[in-house]
Amino acid sequence: MITLSFDKGTLLVEGLADKDPGPLEGLVTWDPRVKKFRAEALDYAAIVRALHGKHEFKDLAKTWEPVDFGEPKIPPPRKHQEESIAAWKAQGRRGTVVLPTGAGKSLVAFLAIAMTKRPTLVMVPTIDLMHQWQRQLQEVFGREVGALGGGFKDRRELTVATYDSAALMMEQMGNYFGLLVFDECHHLPSPRTRLAATMSLAPFRLGLTATPERSDGGHELLNRFAGPLAFRLEIDQISGSILSPYRTIRLIAPLDDDEMERYTSCRARYLEFIRDNGISFSNSNGWGQFIALCARRPEGREVFQAWLEQRRIARGGRGKMRQLLTIFQEHRGDRIIIFTADNDTAYAIGRAFLVPVLTHHTRPGERKTMLEKFRSGEWPVLATSKVLNEGVDVPEASVGIVVSGSGSTREHVQRLGRILRRAEGKQATLYELVSENTAEWWTSERRREHSAYRK
Repeated sequence: MITLSFDKGTLLVEGLADKDPGPLEGLVTWDPRVKKFRAEALDYAAIVRALHGKHEFKDLAKTWEPVDFGEPKIPPPRKHQEESIAAWKAQGRRGTVVLPTGAGKSLVAFLAIAMTKRPTLVMVPTIDLMHQWQRQLQEVFGREVGALGGGFKDRRELTVATYDSAALMMEQMGNYFGLLVFDECHHLPSPRTRLAATMSLAPFRLGLTATPERSDGGHELLNRFAGPLAFRLEIDQISGSILSPYRTIRLIAPLDDDEMERYTSCRARYLEFIRDNGISFSNSNGWGQFIALCARRPEGREVFQAWLEQRRIARGGRGKMRQLLTIFQEHRGDRIIIFTADNDTAYAIGRAFLVPVLTHHTRPGERKTMLEKFRSGEWPVLATSKVLNEGVDVPEASVGIVVSGSGSTREHVQRLGRILRRAEGKQATLYELVSENTAEWWTSERRREHSAYRK
């Protein structure tokens, strides 16, 4: 008889002929150390399907049983949420749902959990999101919800974990959950994070994201880790109905004369270096080559400092600060989030305008206070580097100001999504500040390559 067992994040298969996988060809590999066939835990469902009804087998791998979640308090789903869950179910309860921020991805997860009735692990990228999901799940399902991460090690039939903690602990608990929900699943293909998917037996999987594409092409791995695309909806398709109507405004900020002189000088020094050394940033190893040469060459430190200086000027020139003041005056009384590419620029804005600054250095208690005061309106403006790019729920925000950022389309769409949650009479506005006659223009053009910016 064929026997399946879970072994430290993998699946052991016994009872097949020595070194002959037979019906499991392509799914298992012979492991000479234990003289048994071994497979990724991820392939448990495929292996069971290959054996079911054709070969007698004993399943000692999974430990889960159906769970009665009672009558959860799930709000009536909208049409797109019903279509999402129906499409996911039609794919064997395995797949990825792409919905804009504010379109109710969490409700799709609630429906999946209630429908599947299996112990469920929801995975998220940050501690903030872990607590947010934990609160929501407790309210909807009326039961204690476990947490793994940030010092918490409480595993229950309904549990939320950070990706990092799940990856570390899946070796021991990969046979415990029947359903995995991957929030912000574009994180999943990362080499470390993917262990949370590959070391679990869970046959049912739901990936949730607003922006699945990755610059490294890793999004193609979502088909294997979470399941193929089941449903997709873009921001521009539901703006003004499910999401708030919005406008995007790009403002060009001139550098002051002394800034322009300094920017031009530093950029010329940096460009001369990369040209003389044949460095191309269009190649995947271009940045690594630049850093390595800066470390080795006598003039490397000077060149690197020149690169830092021209970037600093472009990201936080005085023209941008003047534009910030104008926007503050125009949107007096609105809740405003300021986004920057780095902590230094965020802190400079905080000092200049006496506004709170939230970065990854902010302590949990202080972060909680900042968000609570922002939501209440006591602190109407909040500056941040990348902490609020995704996940954290701030529906009161109606104005976003991108002072600086990367060329990532995903990052730009995430920042727009932070201000689009529907509210009565709300008109969302995303400002993008770009330093004139600098490389920021091309960065802006790259990150706007999305349908949300073609309105």
